[in-house]
Amino acid sequence: MKKFLILFIVFAQSVLGQELALVKSDGKFGYISKIGEYAIEPKFKVAKNFSDGLAAAEEDYKWGFIDIKGNWVIKPTFDDVKYFNSGICVVAKDKQWFYINKKGETLKMPPSDKVYDFDEGVAVIKQDEKIGLINTKGDIIVQPSYQIIKSFSDGFAQVKKDNKWGVIDKTGKVVVSIEYDDLGDIYKSITWGKKGEIFGLIVANKFTAIEGVTKIWDFETSDFTYAKKGEKVGFIDLKGNWVIQPKFDKARAFVKNLAPVCEGKKWGYVDMKGNYVVKPIYDDAEVFSKDGFAPVKEKEWGFIDTTGKMIIPANYQISAGGLAGLFKKNNDKGFINGLARVAIKSEKKYCFLKTDGSVLGNKKFEQAELFQK
Repeated sequence: MKKFLILFIVFAQSVLGQELALVKSDGKFGYISKIGEYAIEPKFKVAKNFSDGLAAAEEDYKWGFIDIKGNWVIKPTFDDVKYFNSGICVVAKDKQWFYINKKGETLKMPPSDKVYDFDEGVAVIKQDEKIGLINTKGDIIVQPSYQIIKSFSDGFAQVKKDNKWGVIDKTGKVVVSIEYDDLGDIYKSITWGKKGEIFGLIVANKFTAIEGVTKIWDFETSDFTYAKKGEKVGFIDLKGNWVIQPKFDKARAFVKNLAPVCEGKKWGYVDMKGNYVVKPIYDDAEVFSKDGFAPVKEKEWGFIDTTGKMIIPANYQISAGGLAGLFKKNNDKGFINGLARVAIKSEKKYCFLKTDGSVLGNKKFEQAELFQK
């Protein structure tokens, strides 16, 4: 039994160790694991997050890439680098940007006025002021014909042509006609659109206006989203029906069947019928995480559970605020898979909280990024 337990712990640590967080301690960057131990000791003057299994680090003013053990996989020979995605990274040498694979080999791609990052297996190319798409093999899958192609999300991207917006899939097929003045992200084959000053939902490429609506936010985490009518905010469903009448001044998304709402200057949480579960007593409030905790602000930020009980005292910052941290790049707030990145303003330090309020590894850092693979 003891042998099995040891093997299980080793296995768990190995799995958890695949996701590492970039941290800065004593002026050097390293990486910690989700068990709170250094997977790679702080030794780099400059380094970046892990992405697609590799992290960029600098040595002698040149950039290369390391694996999760800290070994050089691609030697530091580049002047600048971005992040690996879909097995490809954009790098620079001698003032020229180009693509490499995970072996560090230069890839031949179609000519482009600018070299764009890959995302979900595709990358934008720009020719003669028009935008198209290539795949990881370098094939042009969408001829340069658009003004803008935004990042893909779950296989769909918003595109702009002749000053109108639509949506394409990764084959280039238009799934939402290019006729809107504004569009949201696709969720369960549905999105919102704007024609002139009229807002509505687009289902099966058919637009249905919602009377009086002046703004709709994206469906993200549930089949409800918030929308504005006049000066008040309520919630609509996937058919455009009001499920909670517009009576709030501000709102955010439903998670765990609870949504943060604001009346006046105070935030609380309502259930899916619009009834308060947590009264509006907070200066600010964010959505619940899948762990069942939400950040709320008094003078500083703490965390409540779904009953409204404060489980972690309001002693932290969850965004950069007055601190020169790394939150600006990746602004996820609250708990993510059992850990929350927070700042201690009085100490000008960062740490990761566990759901019981204890500090991961009892370690605090000068800077900290979210855990990444």
